[in-house]
Amino acid sequence: MTRTAKTVGLGIPMLIVGLLSTTALVAAQQAAPAGIVLPTDRTVLPIPEPQYPHSTVLDARNAVPPPRFEVKAPGNAPNVLIVLIDDMGFGQSSAFGGPIRMPTAERLANEGLRYNEFHTTALCSPTRAALLTGRNHHTNNFGSIAETATSFPGQTGQRPNSVASVAEMLRLNGYSTAAFGKSHETAAWEVSPSGPTDRWPTRQGFDKFYGFIGGETNQWAPLIYDGMTQVEPPKDPNYHFMTDMTNQAIKWVQSEKSLTPDKPFFIYFAPGATHAPHHVPKEWIAKYKGKFDQGWDSLRDETLARQIKLGVVPAGTKLARKPEAIKDWSALTPDEKKVFSRQMEVFAGFGEYADTEAGRLVEAIKATGQLDNTLIFYIVGDNGASAEGGMSGLFNEMTYFNGVQETVQDILKHYDELGSPTTYPHYAAGWAVAGDTPFQWTKQVASSYGGTRNPMIVHWPKGIAAKGEIRSQWHHVVDIAPTILEAAGLPEPKSVNGTIQTPIEGVSLAYTFADTKAASRHTTQYFEIFGNRAVYSDGWLAGTVHRAPWEYKPRATFENDKWELYDTRSDFSLANDLAAANPDKLKQLQDVFLTEAVKYQVLPLDDRTLERLNPALVGRPDLMAGRTSLTVHEGMTGMSENVFINIKNRSHTITAEVDIPKQGADGVILAQAGRFGGWSLYIKDGKPTYTYNWLGLQRYTVTSKQALAPGKATIRFEFAYDGGGVGKGGTGTLFVNDQNVAVGRIDKTQCCGFSADEGADVGMDEGTPVTEAYKVPFKFSGKIAAVTIELKETKRADIDAAEQARKSAALKKGLSD
Repeated sequence: MTRTAKTVGLGIPMLIVGLLSTTALVAAQQAAPAGIVLPTDRTVLPIPEPQYPHSTVLDARNAVPPPRFEVKAPGNAPNVLIVLIDDMGFGQSSAFGGPIRMPTAERLANEGLRYNEFHTTALCSPTRAALLTGRNHHTNNFGSIAETATSFPGQTGQRPNSVASVAEMLRLNGYSTAAFGKSHETAAWEVSPSGPTDRWPTRQGFDKFYGFIGGETNQWAPLIYDGMTQVEPPKDPNYHFMTDMTNQAIKWVQSEKSLTPDKPFFIYFAPGATHAPHHVPKEWIAKYKGKFDQGWDSLRDETLARQIKLGVVPAGTKLARKPEAIKDWSALTPDEKKVFSRQMEVFAGFGEYADTEAGRLVEAIKATGQLDNTLIFYIVGDNGASAEGGMSGLFNEMTYFNGVQETVQDILKHYDELGSPTTYPHYAAGWAVAGDTPFQWTKQVASSYGGTRNPMIVHWPKGIAAKGEIRSQWHHVVDIAPTILEAAGLPEPKSVNGTIQTPIEGVSLAYTFADTKAASRHTTQYFEIFGNRAVYSDGWLAGTVHRAPWEYKPRATFENDKWELYDTRSDFSLANDLAAANPDKLKQLQDVFLTEAVKYQVLPLDDRTLERLNPALVGRPDLMAGRTSLTVHEGMTGMSENVFINIKNRSHTITAEVDIPKQGADGVILAQAGRFGGWSLYIKDGKPTYTYNWLGLQRYTVTSKQALAPGKATIRFEFAYDGGGVGKGGTGTLFVNDQNVAVGRIDKTQCCGFSADEGADVGMDEGTPVTEAYKVPFKFSGKIAAVTIELKETKRADIDAAEQARKSAALKKGLSD
């Protein structure tokens, strides 16, 4: 940012005043003529409180108090709202020619600006980190996601103190700040009462946070935090997190503007929609009945025609060819077409629902009378549309993570349930390709605009005179933070909370607000996710698809990757590869990529799969490393699989010390996960019971015939694993005070994961129930002294097989976030 040496009334250059300490500024202010106010130095945050000389006056009635120190935002600084939709592609929103009606996005675009050359990182956590800091994702240490973090700089999953968020910058400059919805920027091993909590949202610049920490959540029964406190969602049969988070955001805005109407706010509104699971009320699904029966191939053609008519894609643009793995719609069976059409109806309903809820928030801001001075960035997707549902889609995402292949016939059995609380669905990859029209690839593919180009809308009536215009300057998600600072009249801070800051790496796009023909100022940008990599430079894009989203092995070594080259100035959809025709240009851009990769700590490239999911091999912390037992206590809830002991694929015991009151007791003693896979040790009708839920498809129950007597009791469940591989069965035995009270077979177990969001709970089962034999939370009505889980010795071959399967499944989960 360039500063000019303007002068104030004393003839002191403002540049010099801006570098004065607060105490020196106080002295200068006291010497200034009446009416002259010297500027506050905002390059060091927090702004230091001035040090006044100690008073020598005895009686306060005879003394004059010094000016009250208070940090306020610059005059007329705008409110700021960022809306970030999850996993939505360039060709899905109606605001950019897509088939999903998004009236809020359309209205804001028609009253503001559409950006049709805006880019993300191709994956969720990296995009969010870059968005909120103005630095590249590797500078944030989010080269991927926390679940796949390593010990290499750029990949640790822990944002450094030298990379303060724009929320913290604004908060320390007099803004109220709040975040609602998805975070996924906290290291997985730090999401526990043990902390550290430095990287939780409320310690990264947000006064208020209401949402979920991981990559996804059950929208009907989410794991929610209010600040750093886990809260239970209301027991309302019509509850949905999308509406809940919007209600929370509206309530916060109303309170903030009621109490401090002149204090600007910064809101980060990031729904879980439209990331899997695709959960949406049935009335929204019904809006799209039959709308996708023509299939994904025809949808691509229809979308491109609308995009060209709208002007967000240049006339003459051709569709990039479809990936070979995606079947032609005409080659599908009637059952495949029926199931796949329904999947897209569910997704489309989810998208319109999310947009409508965002519209309620915009209307609430309008009701305060401050919408005109609210700078809104509506970003339609944190990456391209997701192809992680595979070729057939899913009715329960956890089957995929456990190596159980769902067939179209399996999904067809749940046709009418898709989107409901009894499913955890995702759509087929063909819809993702269509959703990224006119491009070829999808989320995860950082080398293609299908993975990285997302629609953006900017709306600010007070600051932007243009209405309904398109801006085609090339920009990236790192450019949002510096744009906010410029709009607010704030300098980039050099130091925040005592730490010298890494300079912002983005470029403000505020220059585009008034000039549709201005030359792009963001001229070079690297991309890299899991070895898929590219570089943009002055209109050219060179990149390589190292691995497609549905592939688990790289196509080649890094040295032998096949690179492609595109002139994006004349080839909007990247349909014409010029690598063979212009090898010199390709080599030039490959060199630029390496230069940028060194500069932003992208190297070494890391395409490891199984190894990367083993914390010990890659240097990632693991709270349970080396442990064979864990003792937990009543009230410990929401413990994710990243912080809970792993009982899968091995023999183990669960021992609970309980106290049964005279009237008897019912309720959950210890449960892990819920409806889509998990297990629960509980008492029902006074009888100790254990249920294992295999992927929501089969439940195995072992129960005592006799109720417990009042008083203290030791309940122990022993599981003897069959061995012989992963996901095998075993025998479960229940003991009460060392007496065998029940035995039963558990024919199959989950090898690799129970839930993406539901954790382990002591004394209750939060979220969804492991078994329909009880209703959540089914709190234990007695007392629990402690519950101990102990792992037993397992054959070396079974340990190796289990570790291999766990890593493979964890990779699938990591890639899907």
